[in-house]
Amino acid sequence: MDIIVIISLIILLALGAFFVIPKSENKGKSKKTDSGADGTASRSYTMEEVSKHNTRKDCWIIIKDKVYDVTSYVEEHPGGDAILNNAGGDSTEGFFGPQHGTRVFDIIEDFCIGELKA
Repeated sequence: MDIIVIISLIILLALGAFFVIPKSENKGKSKKTDSGADGTASRSYTMEEVSKHNTRKDCWIIIKDKVYDVTSYVEEHPGGDAILNNAGGDSTEGFFGPQHGTRVFDIIEDFCIGELKA
C-alpha cells in the first residue's frame, strides 16, 4: 500500500512540474537584440551588412527599413524557396503581395533584429 502512495505522489509531482515550469514563448525562433522603450530592436545595419546574409543557412531580409533574420524560418516557409528571392536585400514588395495572409504581419516581428541605417 505504501508503495502505491509513493508512486502516486511522484507521478503527481511530475505532472505538477509541467504546469509550474514556464514555457518559452519565442521557442528559439529568432535572435533578438536589446529592445528600445517601444519594444523595437535597437541595432542598426547597413545595406552592405545585410547583403552578406543571402543564403539558405544565413538569410536576412529587409521589410520597410527593418532587418529580419529569417534563417530559422526558411525551411518552414509555406512558399518554399520564394523567401530566398530577396535574401540579403529588400523584400518589402514581395512581403506585401497577395499571397500573404494577415497572420504573417504578426509572425514576422519575432524575427526582427534591427533597423536599416539611412
